[in-house]
Amino acid sequence: MALKDSIPNLYKTSFAIFKMTLNFEREKYISELKRIKPKKVLVQLPEGIKQNALDIVKDIEALGIEVVVSGETCWGGCSVAWQEAQALGVDLIVHFGHAKYVDINFPVIYIEVRDELDLNPILKKSLAPIKKFKTIGLSYSIQHRHDLGNIIKFYEKNGKKVVVSKKLGVAAYEGHVVGCEYTGLKAIENEVDCYVIIGNNFHSMGASLAVKKPVFLVDVYNYEIKEMSKQRDKIMRQRIISIEKLKDAKTVGVIVEIKPGQKFGSAKFIMEKLRAHGKNPILITMNEMTPDKIMNFYYVDAFIELACPRIAVDDFAKYSKPILTLREAKVALGETSWEELLEKGVL
Repeated sequence: MALKDSIPNLYKTSFAIFKMTLNFEREKYISELKRIKPKKVLVQLPEGIKQNALDIVKDIEALGIEVVVSGETCWGGCSVAWQEAQALGVDLIVHFGHAKYVDINFPVIYIEVRDELDLNPILKKSLAPIKKFKTIGLSYSIQHRHDLGNIIKFYEKNGKKVVVSKKLGVAAYEGHVVGCEYTGLKAIENEVDCYVIIGNNFHSMGASLAVKKPVFLVDVYNYEIKEMSKQRDKIMRQRIISIEKLKDAKTVGVIVEIKPGQKFGSAKFIMEKLRAHGKNPILITMNEMTPDKIMNFYYVDAFIELACPRIAVDDFAKYSKPILTLREAKVALGETSWEELLEKGVL
């Protein structure tokens, strides 16, 4: 068989394995739907598990409930599709794959989805890279919450003291880490020698930008352990470039989001500061930022986005124009210093 012919089968195999390890908490959402008795629901699924939509739809329709599946991107608990739900006239949103992030003025049930992997092999692999650290700060992405007790026991059995990150900010539980806000990790920084993040690159990269201690990713999907300092340093260099470009920009787009979970800072505040520095600001709203949308504003020299800060930080290479977070914009406008930014953490 030629390689090109095997690729679809590889994808099918990969999805099949992924599907087998994920527990969609079927009993929970069926029980909740029976209790609430909605007539029509909107199902939201993250990008990686939209392939499971049909099974979920069949379950819900079997209860006599009409189902609509959102085809829009859903990157986190910050992206609850309440506007879609209102436009479609549904009674309830069933949001899969994330914990509750903020209060939404619409009925929502959150089905966090458990990933029932055997973590012991990857945890054993992690011991060598963190060998010199006695006390570790531990956090996990939501799919691994059910394994927290076993993870702690494993590290303690292997001579580590474990301090779980706090339930602060928008974290739903002790140890829970989200991509945009790391108050719970910062709260334990003086108690730990390093951090271990059980999950993926997204959360560990954000953690490394928020804290000063070494951050190690236990990547359960690519079966690797990664120390994040090199990636962090690369991103910090990119952020400095963006800050310098904003200093020279004449026309600045300020992008705001209407999703309740993606509001980071006051548009009025930053517009006033830009005008005070002789710049020409334009206020723009976007439901989701993409390079194609940005391209239409060809006359804008730089953008400040008040939506998810990870868009500016992670997607540097995607955009031809510099995109900054509010904190970075304050550095460019002289409202704070680069040193203060580093002290508080970029995220």
